[in-house]
Amino acid sequence: MDIIIWSLVSILVFILCNILAKVTKVSILNPVLTTIIILIIILVITDIKYVSYEESTSWITYILGPIVVMLAVPLYKSRLELKKNLLPILCGVMSSVVISVGSVGVLCKIFGLDTQVIKSMISKSITTPMALEITNMVGGIAGLTVVSVIATGIIGATLANWVLKIFNINNEIAKGIGIGTSSHGVGTAKAIEISSEVAAASGLAMGISGVITVLTFSIISNFSG
Repeated sequence: MDIIIWSLVSILVFILCNILAKVTKVSILNPVLTTIIILIIILVITDIKYVSYEESTSWITYILGPIVVMLAVPLYKSRLELKKNLLPILCGVMSSVVISVGSVGVLCKIFGLDTQVIKSMISKSITTPMALEITNMVGGIAGLTVVSVIATGIIGATLANWVLKIFNINNEIAKGIGIGTSSHGVGTAKAIEISSEVAAASGLAMGISGVITVLTFSIISNFSG
């Protein structure tokens, strides 16, 4: 019964938050962010433990994997254009990976954060399964990694349109590369709203950046071990 109740509550809250975001057109009212906030409030009011909620809605997390495969559709449709711009795409993704990892290290050092915090946040810009794999390799804190990945995705998706306008980025592929490498799946969901070409580039960038990051830390971990 809990599975049905909490699944319905989660889905209904997301639908309402999605409608709110579309009606108001306010970037900060990202449906993922508002859904999380509302669900936290509901759990606190009803005094339900997060563990119980997680067990009741685990199937939603499970189906996210197969759903991501749907990104292959816009990717396939834009394959010729993406193939033509493969070198700029790879350069853009590599630059993003270096900046993402480097900025975490620099900022954590500036604010005097523990080394373990750095290890937990260096993979913040890639999808959760890959990020957790890196955290396990380097000895970070899994919970902190998940929070940083979610926060990065929400912030990236929320600020995406503003950043594109401020820096006058008009090329569809460039938009997708920036969004996909900085805010992974949540950002890619936002990219789908912009155009199919942006979504395709974002999905490709998200995949490449994840693979590059995991392989890099895998090699480093093997050598250091």
